[in-house]
Amino acid sequence: MRHARSIPLIPEGPLPEPVKGRGTTWAIEHRYHRLASETFDDGWGTLDQDVQQAHLPPATQIIEQRVKSILSSNDSPDVHFDLSVNPYRGCEHGCVYCFARPTHSYLDMSPGLDFETRIIAKVNAAERLREAFASPSYQPLMLNIGSATDAYQPIERKLGITRSLIELMSECRHPFSLVTKSSGIERDLDLVAPMAAQRLAAVYLSITSLDPQLARILEPRAAAPHRRLRTVEALAKAGVPVGVSVSPVIPFINEPELERILEAAANAGATSAFSIVLRLPWEVNPIFQRWLDEHFPDRAARVMARIREMRGGKDYDARFGARMTGEGVWAQLLRQRFEKAAARWGFNRTRVELDLTQFRPPRRAKNDAQAELF
Repeated sequence: MRHARSIPLIPEGPLPEPVKGRGTTWAIEHRYHRLASETFDDGWGTLDQDVQQAHLPPATQIIEQRVKSILSSNDSPDVHFDLSVNPYRGCEHGCVYCFARPTHSYLDMSPGLDFETRIIAKVNAAERLREAFASPSYQPLMLNIGSATDAYQPIERKLGITRSLIELMSECRHPFSLVTKSSGIERDLDLVAPMAAQRLAAVYLSITSLDPQLARILEPRAAAPHRRLRTVEALAKAGVPVGVSVSPVIPFINEPELERILEAAANAGATSAFSIVLRLPWEVNPIFQRWLDEHFPDRAARVMARIREMRGGKDYDARFGARMTGEGVWAQLLRQRFEKAAARWGFNRTRVELDLTQFRPPRRAKNDAQAELF
C-alpha cells in the first residue's frame, strides 16, 4: 500500500560523511514511499551485518526493462524539441541538482541514492522506436535523446542502447539533438558526424564548472571538466554543430565561473550556448540543501536566500516561462552577464536548424512482412 506524504525535511543532527563517487548520502523518502515493516533481531546477526554493509560505498545495480513505448511528447514551451527518447531512468553521474531525481519516486525508489545506484536500462528502446517510426501516422518532429537522464552514463559503454538509437536515426535519416556530460559520445562519431554534415544532428555539452574539485562533488561520476572541453573540440573538428549548456547556474557556487566557462567552450570550438538557473522541484530541494550543508556550510544560507530572491520568495517556481530563468533583479543580472559573454565570444543565439524533410520510414523486419500474409 502506498501513502502520499509531504516531502521530508532535512534531518536534524550531524550530517554523514560524503560517500566517495556519489552525489548524495541520503536514501530520501518520497511522495510514494512504501511503508516497511519494523526490523527485528532474528538471532542470526543480520542487524550487525546491515550495520557493516551500511559503511560500504553503494554499488550500482542495472535493472533491464522492456518498455512498451519509448517516445515522450513535450508540452513545455521552455524547451526546443517536440519529442524525447530516454534510454535510461536514473543516472549514475549522480548530479545532486538533477531535476529528474523525483521520477524514481514513481518506481517506489529513493530520488536520492537509488536514483544514482539503481539504473533502469530500456534494453528494447531501439525496437520500440523503430515501431514508432514505422507507423503510417508518424510525422517527424524535433527529437532529443537523453532529455531527462544522460544517454552516455557509464553503463552505456557496455549496453550500447544509445548507439542503437542513433543507428536507427541514421538509417531513417531522422534528425536529433543530444545533451550530455560525457565524453562517451566520441565513440559514436562515425554515426553522428555524417548525420551532422546532412543537418541531421546537433550536440550540446553540459559544462557546469571548470573547477575539478567542485565538479567532483557536484557531478561525481560525470566526465571531468577538461575532458568535456576535449569532447567539444573533437565534435567541432568532426564538423558536428556543438553547443554548451552552462546549467544549472547556482548562486555563489558555480555562478562566478559563468563567463570563464563560455570562454573555454568557445576556444574549444562550441558555436552556441544556453544557460538555466537552478531548479529545485519536489525531492530535489531537500537533497540539494543537504548537499549544501555538507559541502558549503559557510555559504548555504546565502545560496538559498539568492535562489528565493529569483523565485518570488519560494524555493521553486514551476511556472512555464519562469522555471528556467527565474525572475527579479538577480535573474536579470544573470541573463545580462550571459548575453554579454555570449556576444563577446560569438555564440549563436538560435538553435541549429535541423532538416525534417529527409526522414524515411525504416525497413520492415522480414518476419513482419511475412506476418501480413496470414
